[in-house]
Amino acid sequence: MKQVDAHIFGHGALSIEDIVSIAIEKTPVALADAEHFRHKIDAAVRFLDTLLQEDGVIYGVTTGYGDSVTVTVPLELVEELPLHLTRFHGCGLGELFNATEGRAILATRLASLCQGYSGVTWDLLNHLVTFLNQDAIPVVPEEGSVGASGDLTPLSYVAGALVGERMMYFKEQIRPAAEVLEELGLQPLKLRPKEGLAVMNGTAVMTALACLAYDRADYLAKLASRITALASLALRGNSHHFDDILFGVKPHAGMQQVAAWIREDLNHHQHPRNSDRLQDRYSIRCAPHVIGVLQDSLPFFRQTIENELNSANDNPIIDGIGEHVLHGGHFYGGHIAMVMDSMKTAVANLADLADRQLASLIDTRFNNGLPANLSASTEPRRTINHGFKAVQIGASAYTAEALKLTMPASVFSRSTECHNQDKVSMGTIAARDGMRVLQLTEQVLASTLLASIQGLYLRIRRGELEHDTLPENLMQMFDDVTGFFPPLIEDRPLEEVLRFTVKAIQSQRWVLYD
Repeated sequence: MKQVDAHIFGHGALSIEDIVSIAIEKTPVALADAEHFRHKIDAAVRFLDTLLQEDGVIYGVTTGYGDSVTVTVPLELVEELPLHLTRFHGCGLGELFNATEGRAILATRLASLCQGYSGVTWDLLNHLVTFLNQDAIPVVPEEGSVGASGDLTPLSYVAGALVGERMMYFKEQIRPAAEVLEELGLQPLKLRPKEGLAVMNGTAVMTALACLAYDRADYLAKLASRITALASLALRGNSHHFDDILFGVKPHAGMQQVAAWIREDLNHHQHPRNSDRLQDRYSIRCAPHVIGVLQDSLPFFRQTIENELNSANDNPIIDGIGEHVLHGGHFYGGHIAMVMDSMKTAVANLADLADRQLASLIDTRFNNGLPANLSASTEPRRTINHGFKAVQIGASAYTAEALKLTMPASVFSRSTECHNQDKVSMGTIAARDGMRVLQLTEQVLASTLLASIQGLYLRIRRGELEHDTLPENLMQMFDDVTGFFPPLIEDRPLEEVLRFTVKAIQSQRWVLYD
């Protein structure tokens, strides 16, 4: 990933790659110094102050929240209202988002607030910038959001950290926010009217996860293509299945790209490979059609995620320059829900594809002469060695769980909060499902990658392939993987190398295609 000096908020649109860089590479962030940006932030705060002085009615500022909008908050209690919002939403459960996900959440919420329509002060924005640059990250539970009014409960943990409550990741520990703020030389914020709502009332959690998910899914489309090429070679497959003339008659650009990647990996134009079989099984022959669905969907996913990322997904919207308070539903996460429901389905199909490729590799009925379960043991020890048998069982388990999670979360709207939130997006649940499906799919791909490398080793050992004449891309992959995965001759536990391979996939160890 290309290093940059700092990502500037409040000056131009942010990309998925910007959020991923902040989350994973811990790239610094800064606020823009442009006059127009400063004017928007200042004007919104000033306009809110004016309305309060004039006893204006503003949702969440001079009223209760949600169904309690009909409750008028006396002016002498208005300043306490934001703190109460952060506290009564402190009821999240489930596992905790890790620090990387937390950085993405902070950056995504900062992006929305820097649109200039949330009525927040420079103190709040600067606190968030400091949190990111000092890697002081609020600890956020995963569960408790229905995706409208945004990610209220999980984002309450960000607001809670700003006021010196809750817990934070800091210096590889989980510590009380009050201690972290003191160590950073920051005063706990006293949230101004609207600031608690501004931090919490939006789609930052689901959108942050979508940014991270997109980056992983984009890589997996390439990796699944590379593994298909390896599996095809190990199975002595027919490279004509990926011919450019063949794919020229079905113009799905993403599918054509996948076929080109596999064709390039197999060096089809210079050394086309015919098979004893006229047609390979679907898991090889139709791989571009399976992977291509994801590849063709990525542009839509990107456009939708980045539109959400660069939006003011807040309520109410404070137009300080035009002096309007606009009550709406921009916290609603329907677009992210649709992306993540779609993405997890496309990604789970990669798991299913790779699982079928692995099944072909280990089965002597389908693997074109490879030994059972890809065991490299020789007589007389062949009878007690079982090679990849259990790895394939595991891959099927991961695949089954991934496929089970493809049920769209967005159709399970639940009426909540006294029927004020009577139609909700479930976007955060869809995003969390998507992250789990990615993890499971990465586990399947790791299993199939190692099996494909074992298959190539067996072909080379038997003289059916020559290492030095392997296509260049596949030779480099083979050499790298065998550097940490010696051939499986005698049975040994493979958990450690599988975990290493999954982490290699998640860190995008291999540069795949231009």
